Amino acid sequence: MKMQPTNLRKNSKDALSNSKLQLAMGNMRRDFVDSRGRAIGQMPEYDLLKADAKSRKDHTLANLDHYLEAFSEKCEETGGKVHWAVDGSAACEIILGICKSVNAKKVTKSKSMIGEEIGINKYLEHHGIEPIETDLGEYIIQLADEPPSHITAPAIHKTKEEVAELFYEHHNSYKKTRRLSEIGEMCREAREVMRKKFFEAEIGITGANFLVAETGTSVIATNEGNGDLTQILPRIHIVVASIDKIVPTLEDGLTYLRLLARTASGTEITTYNTFSTGPRQASDLDGPEEFHVVLLDNKRSEMLAGPLREMLRCIRCGACLNHCPVYKSIGGHAYDWVYPGPMGSVLTPSIIGLEVSGSLPEASTFCGRCEAVCPMDIPLPGMMRHLREKAFSDNIVGKRHRFTLKAWNFFLKHPRLYYILLKISTRLIYLLSKRKGYIAFFPGINAWTKSRDLPSSEGKTFMELWMRQNGK
Repeated sequence: MKMQPTNLRKNSKDALSNSKLQLAMGNMRRDFVDSRGRAIGQMPEYDLLKADAKSRKDHTLANLDHYLEAFSEKCEETGGKVHWAVDGSAACEIILGICKSVNAKKVTKSKSMIGEEIGINKYLEHHGIEPIETDLGEYIIQLADEPPSHITAPAIHKTKEEVAELFYEHHNSYKKTRRLSEIGEMCREAREVMRKKFFEAEIGITGANFLVAETGTSVIATNEGNGDLTQILPRIHIVVASIDKIVPTLEDGLTYLRLLARTASGTEITTYNTFSTGPRQASDLDGPEEFHVVLLDNKRSEMLAGPLREMLRCIRCGACLNHCPVYKSIGGHAYDWVYPGPMGSVLTPSIIGLEVSGSLPEASTFCGRCEAVCPMDIPLPGMMRHLREKAFSDNIVGKRHRFTLKAWNFFLKHPRLYYILLKISTRLIYLLSKRKGYIAFFPGINAWTKSRDLPSSEGKTFMELWMRQNGK
């Protein structure tokens, strides 16, 4: 399927002028940044744990073929079935085939970014199967017919009042009651509406935070318990995960779980950490009759062999989003695909192509916060810089952008000309701002001066001031 080009510039302008979105995004610092800081501060061994986790992941990626085969063998040994999907279309076809095998009409889902990546909901709907999101955040945006805007908090862009209106509109049995105003009331209502759907679904689909090679186990970390109900109640459980979710041992998985909750939500551990191995056994009181794992490549093998290999260390905690000044200003929908923020600016071009998402690596101030808070030490700014260079070399960036970069490059290679130009512009800014002490408009940088003033210069370049200070 051909992807439409992302439109980051227009989306960003729309997001900045959306007062409701700005109000919702303003809660991020309290909800994520501060709580993460406290959680990390209470863990003196955090740096050692980070180094250990990084080392374990690098070892896994270096031997990924071995561990994938080991997981497949162990999963099938315990009664499961492993399916290999080269891309999203293949994964959807596999899932549809399993649904048709039991004539499924309803499918419950526990939040899975891979499910979003392959577009499984729309695919199932097209084939007459109703997908039902069970994670509260995903359920909210399903009612709103919107994609998630965050990888761990998909409805973070919604205000409480917007959620209340959605519930009032869609929960038919509650239409005669008042619009809800308290979050607790909304959660109770969603739980009551959802309870029946869990029992009606023939198939449950989950993602996987990790897949354990030594036991053939899938691991999910949730805070609502919906993941457990999605796995246990339906007749068939389907796990959809990318190949980079493999970990060699249970100990590796537990190491990542210690990092995940602290960096994602600032808690010591998620409420539910569920380990599922194969279908229901004779001695089990509950569980699915069939257990399927769909392993998705979708360009991960290419990343593994290329300069963006380290991106595959990502454990999807969302810390880079929570601390990114760009993401916190424009939200996730501005990125126009599944993965937003710094991690999305690297992952999206790798999966759908730089030719349709070349603007995303530009969505960074290179402040370095994303790399600083990443529990897996992924060098996100360096990767975005690499993608910017590739977009330029592949002639993807626009003509004006190319001209500006070429002009800048020319002057940098001719320092005398650069110095002359710098002296002229410094004096011009000084003269224009001399009366007011700032410039409210300046040709060529109106995108800056439209929202903020340009302070006055001293009338001299830094080099001139330095030499004067040092008597040269």
